Amino acid sequence: MQNGTKTKLKISRCNVDDGMAVVDGSKPVFEVMINPSSYKTSSAIQYTEDSAIGPVNEKKYVKSKANKISFKELVLDGTGVIGGTGTPSVRDQIKRLRDLAYTFDGEKHEAPVVEVLWGPLKFNARLESLDIDFTLFKPSGEPLRAKLNLGFVVFVSNEEAIRFSGFESPDLTHLVEVKAGDTLPMLCYKIYKDSAYYLAVARLNQLSNFRQLHPGQILRFPPLV
Repeated sequence: MQNGTKTKLKISRCNVDDGMAVVDGSKPVFEVMINPSSYKTSSAIQYTEDSAIGPVNEKKYVKSKANKISFKELVLDGTGVIGGTGTPSVRDQIKRLRDLAYTFDGEKHEAPVVEVLWGPLKFNARLESLDIDFTLFKPSGEPLRAKLNLGFVVFVSNEEAIRFSGFESPDLTHLVEVKAGDTLPMLCYKIYKDSAYYLAVARLNQLSNFRQLHPGQILRFPPLV
């Protein structure tokens, strides 16, 4: 991607095959009309407390929880001002997003896995929350504009975790933002204390050229089982 090139956030449905999430090219892609005003990443570690009698209860590591990413104020417009004539209604746009990322998959008995792509930001996840704020209406009450807040939980399959089960570090749930000068072997050594895993991490993140990392790019480093 060239610096300064405008790209829009896209959400694509994925198929999970042998533990790997791959974009399903037969499904429509949801592309936002206006990019979000901000996004936030969050990580959490679960601890348990020692129940022994004493003045201090020592917290013990249990597991690293899945990373979460949330987007604020994605604008949907049905007036035609932004998308031009033929723009789908706000209700149709919301239905398209729900069908893609929210609607429960009765065949697989689980929520769908999607790929979220916005420039260097790329990750697989399941939608955790969808908040809709309708802000403009026709006289009939039909909504003409809405703002969405989306919350995602990063998806890591059991198979992916097992592939990395030989790692020694107990804290391997990571979303890492690439900084200038970073290399994939260096990041692998920083996280796993072994740079030899860079090819596996490159495959997991679907990097076509692991030697060309871009500042701001988000890479996923999977956890221990």
